[in-house]
Amino acid sequence: MVSGIVLISALLAQESWLEHGFGTRHDAAWTPDASTARLKQTHSAITVSTAVAGHCGEGDALVSTQPGLWLEIRTADCVPVLLADPARRLVAAVHAGWRGTAEQIVVEAITRMLDQGSRREEILAAIGPAIGACCFEVGEEVAARFPSERIDRIPRPHIALIAANRRQLASAGIQRIDTLDHCTHCDGTLFHSFRRDKSDGRMVSAIRVRSTGAASPGN
Repeated sequence: MVSGIVLISALLAQESWLEHGFGTRHDAAWTPDASTARLKQTHSAITVSTAVAGHCGEGDALVSTQPGLWLEIRTADCVPVLLADPARRLVAAVHAGWRGTAEQIVVEAITRMLDQGSRREEILAAIGPAIGACCFEVGEEVAARFPSERIDRIPRPHIALIAANRRQLASAGIQRIDTLDHCTHCDGTLFHSFRRDKSDGRMVSAIRVRSTGAASPGN
């Protein structure tokens, strides 16, 4: 589904208590600074819980129950994952590059949610646009870390990074997962791609617990 300047998960869109979106190259910063929490992304497995806006240190996943607070991550080929627990109104935003995926950053974010009272069967997950297996060519050392998602091609293997994150979510007990089927490398009209463009362009993906009177993404 597309809503204005951002892509929307059909699964998360069913939840009236939250707002979310996966940004495109046409609007790199659709979340307001005054109500947005961000991280210095380091391709790690570090998850940070926060209730305040601004820079929240280093890491690659944010978790919060604070109404009105956007949790933002930025990607340009890496996998953005948004998580939500309707029962506890708890949300998370995850940046999963190949290093973070190898360290199971989505599992770490889910563990933080479980620590705050979530139940696996109640967590919803949406995987946003990222580089597809069609385009993610890697060396043997990287491919060896993803045996289940390795695709042997000439001259070098490819890996299915989106599938790796979906597998980790399922292995962690997440039953409802929505995957937006877009390859950032293939679609240069809609997405930034670091591998394709070698530029600093990034897409913003974000989620928050809805506050009274809040506008929806793209409005």
